[in-house]
Amino acid sequence: MNSRRDVLKAAALAAFVPLMGGAGQTAPAQRGAAPTPPGALARKRAVKPPRIRTGDTIGLMIPSSANWDPLDLDVLLEALAALGLKGKLGAHVNDRYGYLAGRDADRAADLNAMFRDPEVKAIHCIRGGWGAARLLPLIDFDAVARSPKALIGYSDITALLLALHARTGLVTFHGPNGASEWNSTNVEWLKRITWEGEAALFANPREATRALVPTEHRTRTLHPGKARGRLLGGNLTVLTAIVGSPYLPDFTDSILFLEDVQEAPYRLDRMLVQLKLAGVLDRVRGVAWGTCSKCDPGEGFGSLTIPDVLADHLLPLKVPVYYGAMLGHISTQFTLPVGVEVELDADAGTLRMLESAVV
Repeated sequence: MNSRRDVLKAAALAAFVPLMGGAGQTAPAQRGAAPTPPGALARKRAVKPPRIRTGDTIGLMIPSSANWDPLDLDVLLEALAALGLKGKLGAHVNDRYGYLAGRDADRAADLNAMFRDPEVKAIHCIRGGWGAARLLPLIDFDAVARSPKALIGYSDITALLLALHARTGLVTFHGPNGASEWNSTNVEWLKRITWEGEAALFANPREATRALVPTEHRTRTLHPGKARGRLLGGNLTVLTAIVGSPYLPDFTDSILFLEDVQEAPYRLDRMLVQLKLAGVLDRVRGVAWGTCSKCDPGEGFGSLTIPDVLADHLLPLKVPVYYGAMLGHISTQFTLPVGVEVELDADAGTLRMLESAVV
């Protein structure tokens, strides 16, 4: 993780363009005057990919860190077969260049080839880590626009999810990676959103398991209310790393969702400050925070907690906010459609799709 964090830190510093003005514009009526995030593209019409169907071929590629265990690929191919799908591995899935799954040009070639391949109906990223943002200048966005397909993944895949939507309007899917656990919950959400085209209500399970009252997957309201907007977000570290680039969507009137893993509270604090200074936070209508696994304050004097940091940066926005959404580096998670209209209910701790994400 340390090497990933160092690289992301350098990328964020290189991308960030300090802005003057916009300070103090936190009330909803003032958000329209917030600075436009540097490099952000004008909002495009959402382009929905075709739904996944039984018998489809799913392209499998690795845009980020190398896969070291071939058993992961065996399990993935068998899982797809169990769902009635065929997996097609990218030419470079077994490559390695240091901590990356091959050279940038080769990983990008796999992604471009899958968008150009008429046999491939959807694309599932096998794993995250670090490296997807390195591919952004090498992506054939014309090919993406000509042949829109569902792209699925999370964590470092955030860079691709946001960039493809920003440049082409393609609705992408923040869901388990191919090497994630193929449990019943993950499969159910993946099928409901990308197969069945359901305009779903994302609500954490409420039932108690071993304890007297529910203790797992709990949500908490930070600021009450409801809000509607285009769903955008992903991994906080990766999102901040592309601020200032031409691959950032326009967050105006959006519903922002965020998650992260193994980051100390002060690092999350720093990244939320960056989103504030870049004008992202002042443009959103609501925020859903997922989980931050292994992000405890740790030992020592004076550390803020994750709830402290969220309250410092999100409460002043005076928009609906809740945390605990079932997304992030956890074994069971939603498949969230990036780029569709949703309604956030901070009191109930839910996100409701207002339209299907596929055609």
